[in-house]
Amino acid sequence: MELDPTFFAFAVPAVLFAGISKGGFGSGASFAATPLLALILTPGQAVGLMLPLLMLMDLGALKAFWGKWNWPTAKLMIIGSLPGIALGSVLFGVANPNVFKFLIGVVAVGFVAHRIALSSGMLRIPDTEMPAWKGYFSGAVSGFTSFISHAGGPPAAVYLLSKRMSKTEFQATTVIVFWAINLMKFPPYYMLGMFTKETAVAVAYLAPVAFLGVYLGVIGHRKMPETLFFRVTYVFLLITGGKLIWDSLV
Repeated sequence: MELDPTFFAFAVPAVLFAGISKGGFGSGASFAATPLLALILTPGQAVGLMLPLLMLMDLGALKAFWGKWNWPTAKLMIIGSLPGIALGSVLFGVANPNVFKFLIGVVAVGFVAHRIALSSGMLRIPDTEMPAWKGYFSGAVSGFTSFISHAGGPPAAVYLLSKRMSKTEFQATTVIVFWAINLMKFPPYYMLGMFTKETAVAVAYLAPVAFLGVYLGVIGHRKMPETLFFRVTYVFLLITGGKLIWDSLV
């Protein structure tokens, strides 16, 4: 990882975008930073750089929503995430980096497809509460997709939305689930060599950008239409996801 002008040209907008999403738009699109960084870094470097930054962004959310989560649901998903994290760590240790470029690209494009399916009515939020085993399964999928690209939001949301929580309880449960998942990802990331001295220096440079993004997200939450933000996100994800898939196959 070279901290040259090209790196910062990609990293600053990626981290700023993630912070804006975390701060004002439910954090669902914050993983879009990973596909962008994967255009210039290896998949391991991209996710390794973003993990401590995402954890910094979550600090404010934890404080704001402390104790407001649905703990039985959160505990179920956190336990369920363990095999997904384990599978992600095994695959990262043995698979060709192009496999993860492909997976990150597929997750990016799949995120857009998921949102379009929801908005068009092709995919519906369940009318009845899902059984506990689906919560474990949702946690496992979230753990895996979060490990490879910090993209555990969509599979988690499918289960959490079936619980018919209040807006605050839903957000708080999401915050604690992914804070726990991020903590559990940290040791295997370290053992897989995803953190280097260059990573630490880059995080130090980019931490103010992360906090600025969160601040702008709070402001944008009040002033910027959510539909506009996510339309930009979808276009961005389709382009970067498609590029990653193409690069992994050629």
